[in-house]
Amino acid sequence: MDNLEFGACHYSPDQEQHEFWMEQAMILAKDALNSGEVPVGCIFVYDEHIVAKGRNQVNMKKNATRHAELVAIDMLMEWCQMKNVGFNHVIKRSILYVTVEPCIMCCGALRHLQLGLVVYGCSNDRFGGCGSVLNVHADDLTSLGPPMKCIGGYFGDEAVSLLKHFYHGENPNTPCPKIKKKVHGDKIAS
Repeated sequence: MDNLEFGACHYSPDQEQHEFWMEQAMILAKDALNSGEVPVGCIFVYDEHIVAKGRNQVNMKKNATRHAELVAIDMLMEWCQMKNVGFNHVIKRSILYVTVEPCIMCCGALRHLQLGLVVYGCSNDRFGGCGSVLNVHADDLTSLGPPMKCIGGYFGDEAVSLLKHFYHGENPNTPCPKIKKKVHGDKIAS
């Protein structure tokens, strides 16, 4: 892959390097699956090193915002504090490798932080913010900052396979559905 033009990132990974980094994110997605979470994993790469990682923790934390990307952002903030480097400097020069296209919420957060590049596995046809549902990464949303570059398709089949495995099983934190019964004519009883 030729020199990428995104953010201020000085690292220009080739196909083989993208695959290597995505393999690391896939390990985290498998860990999420084994922990009863939607199997999404991600890593932040800065200066050719993994500086933060995350996997979904929604069920574990009982917090719907604990998506892999947001968990990794928190870890990146801690890393920056520990290394005494500016978070804004680092994130603008980083690449996020994530197994599933970031949802609308995560894509908005990443763009607002002016992340350099997102490389993802499979599309997120229900909640995707990088083009599958909305174009949060590129639409004219000046309040979110400049457009963000996204590249999809790395280990997409593997990511889909993990998602199918998860959704084939049962999520113990799913609320019990309320079945509505028809009582008289148009009236519905719970």
